[in-house]
Amino acid sequence: MEQNKTQYVLGLLRLIMGWIFLWAFIDKLFGLGFATTPDKAWLAGVSPTAGFLQFGVHGPFAGFYQSLVGIPLVDWLFMLGLLFIGLAFVSGIFMRLAGFFGVVMLFLMYTANGLSPTNNPFIDDHIVYIFVMIILVLTNSGQYLGLGNWWANTSFVQKYKFFK
Repeated sequence: MEQNKTQYVLGLLRLIMGWIFLWAFIDKLFGLGFATTPDKAWLAGVSPTAGFLQFGVHGPFAGFYQSLVGIPLVDWLFMLGLLFIGLAFVSGIFMRLAGFFGVVMLFLMYTANGLSPTNNPFIDDHIVYIFVMIILVLTNSGQYLGLGNWWANTSFVQKYKFFK
């Protein structure tokens, strides 16, 4: 019984993490007025990364991140990353790959913030999310409240375990 409770909590946590990434993609794409206003939506022709890269970065890597402003490939990689990670975590498939790219994306966001937490002198939410993603991948959380069991039993995943 306790194991079932833990599995449901892990499944719900995975769904929540997936929704965080998927919602960021949807809001930046359409400009639904939460973090992105309609006039700054990607579909309105505005770069989804420009505002943050121009004005939100600081610290030792600020120059590097600011040099990425206006590069369409950066926008595409960012948006496709949000979409892929979000869909993978919501569905429970491609968890290892999505977890890897999620950790990379979150670490890059952490370094863009200057390696210094803004709301706590010791830890940053990006670091917490990194550890949550690692836990979700290591515990096979895609199998709980998702398509992970079905996906793990496909011949493709049986042959290429990394895509689990």
